[in-house]
Amino acid sequence: MSTIIQGNQVRAIALGVKVDRATAALPASTTGALFTVTGGRVLVTSIVGRVTTSIQAQANAIKLVATPSGSGAVNDLSGTVESNGLAAGGLLGITGLAADAMVKSTGGGVSNLRNPVVVAAGAIGLNTAATNTGSVEWTLTYVPLDDGASVAAA
Repeated sequence: MSTIIQGNQVRAIALGVKVDRATAALPASTTGALFTVTGGRVLVTSIVGRVTTSIQAQANAIKLVATPSGSGAVNDLSGTVESNGLAAGGLLGITGLAADAMVKSTGGGVSNLRNPVVVAAGAIGLNTAATNTGSVEWTLTYVPLDDGASVAAA
């Protein structure tokens, strides 16, 4: 049986453009850029992190933030979640409500955006409260709201 519509085409129709960010170490007690938004606003339809190197067993509250380029203040995209000891294969996601804690799982599955998020030109980053070892790779999907808007891995 032939497949008329491929999986990547279904994903593009349902979620928009996919951007992958290679695995990288957690930022050290700061915010590290994950993705760069240019050319205008985008509607983020999903964002998922997968732990590739286990996170150190030490307290570390993490959250996603959006930092606009030019004027404006940093905005939380999620509340914090404790990443202490999250093993390789663990997943991270957000609900789309800034007041909700980031969601984590041990790898079987994780909730994702119930509410897509509009992000202005600037950076989407991971904010950490401590300096922990460990690495996470990220995948984001989006739809441009402004003509010419796009997202790239930072």
